[in-house]
Amino acid sequence: QVQLVESGGGLVQAGGSLRLSCAASGRTFSFYFMGWFRQAPGKEREFVASVTWSGTYYADSVKGRFTISRDNAENTVYLQMNSLKPEDTAVYYCAADKTYRGPTAQLYDYWGQGTEVTVSS
Repeated sequence: QVQLVESGGGLVQAGGSLRLSCAASGRTFSFYFMGWFRQAPGKEREFVASVTWSGTYYADSVKGRFTISRDNAENTVYLQMNSLKPEDTAVYYCAADKTYRGPTAQLYDYWGQGTEVTVSS
């Protein structure tokens, strides 16, 4: 099992940047596929980015602005968010699974509690 704790959310003006972190417990973090998702008020949870051994994947809405990375030595996955827009406002969640689940939130086994990001215009 793995436990996930997100941090780094906050209030930022449009055009600004934030870096989210997701710290994972357990000694087998490197075996897990990791993803970031977000959920805005009144909307469904949506895929943001994922990282596998072979590469990184992004939703079209964040491509070129967000970067996902992982540090297996630190058991942490990051989401660097640049050029933030008001429509990026959401609660951001990291997710983990031992099987690659891609953009399908319902298939991930492990979730953090979320960190809130608010982008003001």
